[in-house]
Amino acid sequence: MDEELDALYRRRVGERIRVIRRQQRLSLHDVEDRSESEFKASVLGAYERGERSISVPRLQRLARFYGVPVDQLLPSEGEGESGGTTQKDLEWSSGQKIVIDLTKLDQVEGPESEMIERYLTIIQVKRQDFNGRVLTIRGDDLQALAAILGTDVDAAAPRLEELGLLYRPDAA
Repeated sequence: MDEELDALYRRRVGERIRVIRRQQRLSLHDVEDRSESEFKASVLGAYERGERSISVPRLQRLARFYGVPVDQLLPSEGEGESGGTTQKDLEWSSGQKIVIDLTKLDQVEGPESEMIERYLTIIQVKRQDFNGRVLTIRGDDLQALAAILGTDVDAAAPRLEELGLLYRPDAA
């Protein structure tokens, strides 16, 4: 019975590791290359399939490599919600969803920059969304961001635009 539970847990850990890797749009070989072979594609694949157990120190190094909190590589008790974009996503006056360009966070200056970054990290952890590139903002998220920015909800998107944080796929 314990062996069955161990195997099930290994598979669930492997699924979490795979989800994070795929969210970052990395292949197994990309991870091997970028980690300078610290994480071999064949071994990482065995972790992801649940065929092999990963040690805690190695799990910590993998979390650091992916840039996520280590607990995000572990299955949660009530796993099932994907945490992805839903109908609750808010659209602003231009008709576009508010999507934050996470790659531009380090360019933001000002008193609210650190609080914005911390809040967006909280959203990522809550949704288990670590693609590292963009983050869609929902209605409740926008209310909190407006408070951080010292504006009302209607002025939050234009303020995020001023800060250079809005993702514009058509502007590329």
